[in-house]
Amino acid sequence: MAAPEDDMFSLCVDPTKVSSCVEVRFIDKIKGKGLFAKKAFKKGDTIFIERPLVSAQFLWNSLYKYKACEFCLRALETAEDNARRLSGIPDLSLPHPELCKVHPELHQACPQCQVMYCSDECRQAAADQYHRALCLGSSQEDPNHPISKLKDAWKSMHYPPETSSIMLMARMVATVKQAQDKGHWQKLFSQFCSRAANEEEEIAHKLLGEKFQGQLTLLRTLFTTALYDDHLNRWFTPEGFRSLFSLVGTNGQGIGTSSLSQWVHACDALALTSQQREQLDSFIDQLYKDVEKETGDFLNCEGSGLFLLQSACNHSCIPNAAASFPSNNFLLHLSALSDISPGEEIGISYLDCCQRDRSRHSRHKILRDNYLFICSCPKCVSQMDELDLTSDEEEEEEEEEEGEAEGDDMEDEMTDV
Repeated sequence: MAAPEDDMFSLCVDPTKVSSCVEVRFIDKIKGKGLFAKKAFKKGDTIFIERPLVSAQFLWNSLYKYKACEFCLRALETAEDNARRLSGIPDLSLPHPELCKVHPELHQACPQCQVMYCSDECRQAAADQYHRALCLGSSQEDPNHPISKLKDAWKSMHYPPETSSIMLMARMVATVKQAQDKGHWQKLFSQFCSRAANEEEEIAHKLLGEKFQGQLTLLRTLFTTALYDDHLNRWFTPEGFRSLFSLVGTNGQGIGTSSLSQWVHACDALALTSQQREQLDSFIDQLYKDVEKETGDFLNCEGSGLFLLQSACNHSCIPNAAASFPSNNFLLHLSALSDISPGEEIGISYLDCCQRDRSRHSRHKILRDNYLFICSCPKCVSQMDELDLTSDEEEEEEEEEEGEAEGDDMEDEMTDV
C-alpha cells in the first residue's frame, strides 16, 4: 500500500483498508494471532503504512527539549537548529539547508494551552480525537492540575531510557470520551494482546521496578482523579487499570523522529562529484562525533504508539519484515527484509541486531524477561540442541548492562532538569 508522505489523514486506522495485502489470523493459544501475507512481496517492498490509533511523546524526552508535534510526533526543530542543540555548537551551519523538510511557518499552537503542532491539520485532528478532553488551558503550567500530577508521578517512576508513557493510556481514555461511537473505539482497543494476571504484574514490575505495587495504586488514583469516565469504569478498577497498563506495556511500539536524520538521508541521495561527496560525508561524520560527545545516544524525538496491524506481528529471530518511520512522523512503514510468499507469516524482531546474534539461551532470556514468552522460530528450533549456556563474553555484557542500568537509575534520580 502506498501513500504520499503528507497524506496521513486519509490513512484509515481500520485494518480492512489493507485487506488485499495482509490478514490477521488466529494461530493457537500460545502464539495467539499473527499477521500473514495475502500477496507476494519482494525484498525492500513496503508491505503497508499504518497510522497509530493513539501515540504520545515520552515525557522525559519532551522535558529535555526534544520538540515534537503533539499529534503526529513530527520533529519541530529545523535540521540546523537540531544539529546546533545536539552538538552544542550554536553557530553551526548545515550545507544544503533546502533539504530540511521542517516548515516552522506552518506550526500551530493550541489556542488554549499552547502545545505545538506541525500543522493546522494536526492541531485539528488532535482536537477532534482526544485533545479537548485533555487540554489544560491556562492551567498548563499548574503543577497541581490532576493531569500535571499524573505526569509528574509517572516521571518519578519511569526514567530514561523510556519505553512507555502514561499519556498513551490517557489518550486512549480521552479518545473514547470524545467519540460519538464509543463502542467502536473500545472494540479497536480490545483487539490488542491481553495478558493473564500474573503476566500483567510482571509487565508492571518491568516498567516501574521493585515498588510497582504501590506505584500502580498511586498511578490509578491519580489517573482516576484526572480522567474518570462512566463509560470506561472498568478501566479504572484495580484489575482494569492493570490490564490497561499491561496492554500499553506489551503493545506499545517505539517511535523515533529526527529532522537531522531526515536531512542526512536527503544528503545521501544528492548527485555530487566524488570530491563534493567526500567533503559532505566528512562534515556529517564530524557532526555526529560532536553530537555524540555533547549529547550521547539520545538523538531523536521519542514516543510510542498503538498500531493495530503491526501489533499482530509475532517475533522471529530471523525476521522477514521491519518497521521504520522514514516520514519523520508517526506513520509506521513495514518493509520486507526478504521475499515473502502469499500465506507466509510476517515476522518482526523484538531484538536489536546485536541481540539477534547472541546464543539461543541469551535470546530466550531477553525475550522471557522483557516480553514473557519463549521463542520457537525456525532459528531457535534449529538450535535446540545447543547447551543452555551463555558465553563468557555475553555474560560480561549482560552484567555490564545491568550495572549500567542501576547506575543510570541512581544518576537519573539525582539529575536536576
